[in-house]
Amino acid sequence: MIRKQLATRAPVVESEKITINLGYVDLGRIDLLVTDGFYSNRTDLIRTAIRNQLDRHRDATEKSIIKRRVEVGVARYTGAHLEAVRAAGEMLDIRVLGLVVVENEVSARLATDTISSLQVLGAFHASPAVKAALRDRIR
Repeated sequence: MIRKQLATRAPVVESEKITINLGYVDLGRIDLLVTDGFYSNRTDLIRTAIRNQLDRHRDATEKSIIKRRVEVGVARYTGAHLEAVRAAGEMLDIRVLGLVVVENEVSARLATDTISSLQVLGAFHASPAVKAALRDRIR
């Protein structure tokens, strides 16, 4: 069985941009803490708050990771890897908490020939053609 191992090198992009809506009073309180030097900027406070909540729920997330049988980290799929999967007559069931990267050289056809399902808790980077081809396989 051919399995993709999680990459050990850092991804090209190390973070994903998200947008949140905050009330004006909460935003003002954040600005006050920044002005008073508790945080270097709004982003610093928000990242710290998120990390604190993730640490608070660490046991629950670890149990869920085990239950869902997901790999944690960055998984990269190259054309060579997927060609080997196709040559072996296998299909991949990809389940990752983190980042999945299907490299740009991978065609939509190669992706559909080798990826049976895709569950990403985090971010999925692939060409628009590959994303469109896998749309019905993403859980």
